[in-house]
Amino acid sequence: MRLYIIRHAQSENNALWASTGASHGRSSDPLLTDTGRQQTRHLARFLAQAEPAADTDPWDVSDQRGFGITHLYTSLMQRAILTATAIAQALDLPLVAWPDIHETAGLFEYDAGSERRIGLPGPNRSFFAAHYPHLVLPDSLGEEGWWNQPSETRDETRVRARRIAAELFERHGHSEDRVAFVTHGAFSNYFLSALLDRIHHQDDGPEPRRLWLMTNNTGITRLDYTPRYATLFYTNRLEHLPKHLITD
Repeated sequence: MRLYIIRHAQSENNALWASTGASHGRSSDPLLTDTGRQQTRHLARFLAQAEPAADTDPWDVSDQRGFGITHLYTSLMQRAILTATAIAQALDLPLVAWPDIHETAGLFEYDAGSERRIGLPGPNRSFFAAHYPHLVLPDSLGEEGWWNQPSETRDETRVRARRIAAELFERHGHSEDRVAFVTHGAFSNYFLSALLDRIHHQDDGPEPRRLWLMTNNTGITRLDYTPRYATLFYTNRLEHLPKHLITD
């Protein structure tokens, strides 16, 4: 299995925060901005491109032969669906909803008095069928709204991330599938932690699976440490090299 974790394009809430530094006026389920829609087009073209001349590279660590995505999943938050729709169209793939890969806290609004997060029902099956008829919905989704529960806590997010990691490996772990998740920024952090934890503790062969960080010659990885966070900004960044100079 190969996994690509893709964050949605710029949402209205992202733009609001960028311009004001606050969440006042946020939407519980924002759409994309014009910038976000442009980002989806570039992203979709990038994921669809391929260079047959790269066939001589047995590793193809930069996906020059193409990403070859075989399975495309999205959360049920509209900013993710809209991003994933462009990908699905460019790659001619079914777009499958995986409700559990939603952003942390779920769908909520702030209580005006206490600023406490209040969970919302969210769109239901009829809404998605009307607005996103191409989206493959789970049989369990009914008319009561896909969220319809209190706002999620951090501990609940950690549990959810571990559950999704286990389900992902059950669905695709022993295959050659190339899976793409269109998901959310904060949740991606929890999910990556769950995947790394699974790598370090899973023992399904003669030796435990180990993490190997793939790097090319002159590949740049950035990790910042502060008192509260260790932040992985990127791994094996290679934009500084012409493609013909990318070597293992």
